[in-house]
Amino acid sequence: MKHIEMIQVFLSGVLAYISARLGILFPVLLLLMGMMAADYITGMMAGKLEAAAHPDDPSYGWNSRKGAMGIIKKVGYLCVIAVAMTADYVILNAASALGFAAPRTAVFGLMVTVWYLLNEMLSVIENAGRMGAPVPKWLADSIAILKHKVEENEQKGGTAK
Repeated sequence: MKHIEMIQVFLSGVLAYISARLGILFPVLLLLMGMMAADYITGMMAGKLEAAAHPDDPSYGWNSRKGAMGIIKKVGYLCVIAVAMTADYVILNAASALGFAAPRTAVFGLMVTVWYLLNEMLSVIENAGRMGAPVPKWLADSIAILKHKVEENEQKGGTAK
């Protein structure tokens, strides 16, 4: 087997294992990472467009400090998701060890990840609007409603309705 094929097989196995362990959380995490990249790129593009429209105002535009702060914020998102996933793991295993019946699903990790995903989607829409793209109001409103529903669900203890 060629070197590249061995790497592909190894990575496929790793991704399959992670997917099997995380279940529904895995594709949601992948979507979140895609939206994080889209948000970062659209934010840079919107900043460049605003800088061109306001050449004499240094408050407009993209700079490395703003970019670094955006990356740090997104790393913070991933840290919060890791904490939520750890809480799920501890709760599920502690319940099992203590003999309590607990659902074998991740609750906190999934809810936090979905909340951040919706937040990133709203940010991409805002960036598109800053770039002059017409954004359907119903789309932004629908995402905001979904985000609010996740927040409400979280406050009620994570019971799906």
